[in-house]
Amino acid sequence: MSQLDTEVRPSNFIRNIIDEDLASGKHTSVHTRFPPEPNGFLHIGHAKSICLNFGIARDYQGQCNLRFDDTNPEKENIDYVNSIKEDVRWLGFQWSGDIHYSSDYFDALYGYAVELINKGLAYVCFLNGEQMREYRGTLKEPGKNSPYRDTPIAENLALFEKMRAGGFKEGECSLRAKIDMASPFMCMRDPVLYRIKFAHHHQTGDKWCIYPMYDFTHCISDALEHITHSLCTLEFQDNRRLYDWVLDHLDDFNYDGRTRQYEFSRLNLEYTVMSKRKLNELVTRKLVNGWDDPRMPTIAGLRRRGFTPSSIREFCDRIGITKQDNLVEIGMLEACIREELNDNAPRAMAVINPIRMVIENYPQGQTEIISAPVHPNKPELGERQLPFSRELYIDAEDFREEANKHYKRLVLGKEVRLRNAYIVKAERCDKDEQGNVTTVYCSYDADTKGTNPADGRKVKGVIHWVEQASALPAEFRLYDRLFSLANPAGAETLDEALNPDSLQIRHGFVEPDLKVAVAEKAYQFEREGYFCADCKDSSAEHLVFNRTVALRDSFA
Repeated sequence: MSQLDTEVRPSNFIRNIIDEDLASGKHTSVHTRFPPEPNGFLHIGHAKSICLNFGIARDYQGQCNLRFDDTNPEKENIDYVNSIKEDVRWLGFQWSGDIHYSSDYFDALYGYAVELINKGLAYVCFLNGEQMREYRGTLKEPGKNSPYRDTPIAENLALFEKMRAGGFKEGECSLRAKIDMASPFMCMRDPVLYRIKFAHHHQTGDKWCIYPMYDFTHCISDALEHITHSLCTLEFQDNRRLYDWVLDHLDDFNYDGRTRQYEFSRLNLEYTVMSKRKLNELVTRKLVNGWDDPRMPTIAGLRRRGFTPSSIREFCDRIGITKQDNLVEIGMLEACIREELNDNAPRAMAVINPIRMVIENYPQGQTEIISAPVHPNKPELGERQLPFSRELYIDAEDFREEANKHYKRLVLGKEVRLRNAYIVKAERCDKDEQGNVTTVYCSYDADTKGTNPADGRKVKGVIHWVEQASALPAEFRLYDRLFSLANPAGAETLDEALNPDSLQIRHGFVEPDLKVAVAEKAYQFEREGYFCADCKDSSAEHLVFNRTVALRDSFA
């Protein structure tokens, strides 16, 4: 039994609809689809849709298609197609049968447009974009009919064929549905069905210079693929009227049990943006280091940062599926990965802000091996072997010359335990010209290796360390939230909402076993947080670790 099969399957209003449809006999099986546009990388909001559509197909022993909505070739390319396929698989899902593309149906879509023209339900319009907006009216005022609305059918057929043959310039004309310019729903005021674009297409090459609009393509593609439940986010709620209108007026799709559209709330997550346009702006303006920057909410970015597929699926289960728009706390996403890694991540020691420690009464030239558990709660994972000698690295944050009683780490004249090793006492320290401590000189109690002092004195503080001679230099990328505003969409510009401290780079040391750290495999660096080796930049010669999440939610 796979991990996916054992995960909790919460109910929601969509599953209730499906249960009713199956019980009534309206459908005998369930067929969903995930229809991304290949114009960017998928983000955590898409993960919610992936988990919903593929999860429903899995739980009802149905099918889920992966279909690329590739009707806008100017913004799409094959690299995005490949990244989307990889993301779906990485999240733990597999589409049914072959991959589908809206472009697979371009010939059929053209035929259905001709059918609407023949029925007097579509016309070629020569209004430009600005004129079309003027004629459309407002939410309070009805629109006006286009002067081209009553062009005879035969002339419309000829004009549409001329559009297909490249006889008009881009923007010169478009094919529009003839519905109702006084409709209270803007999407029903004679929407555009086809526009002219002289653009090379990653699937169809230069075969077409007219491309169908999403609202025309989507419903027909669903119907051709026999999708039973077409699941969209709430911004498409009004468009359901156009979805149904198109299918109602095409002869092939007038049957019981035809596909229907249902809407659920999109994911809005604190301290990030879900607009693909804004994410693209972050990338193109180099405000981040690409679509897979670990600060990005993209699936590729989360993966590179160290999030696991199961933590993202768990997050999607926790936030649920409703019709209520809300802003989800990013702490909920972080809690999902933190809980998983606390249970599963092997432990290691890393010193991110190093200073030297010299144990003056430890024998010179001696090195011993300290055993430490790979995981404190999983003895079956075994022990790791740590070199220990006279000279170590500790973290600068773990030493103070003076401190109050609440400081539980190393202070001059006081004792602390080195994790899994001995108790040491700070005797004196060296500083550089700026007054920063560079070396702490200590003495150690040789009888306290893994045990408490014989005289009963109590030492409360524990600090981590790495042995100097065997320590491996490493770069640490400390990632924080990309934006300083909980709702960055409310800022006038992206720049003013950006968190200037979203990435801090440190250089320190890790224990020697991490020389073979596998990319994207998580470790808990004791007392520091959860980290993974960077999949692009880390190597045995230059170790780079990304902080996935801190040990605790300390963001303020």
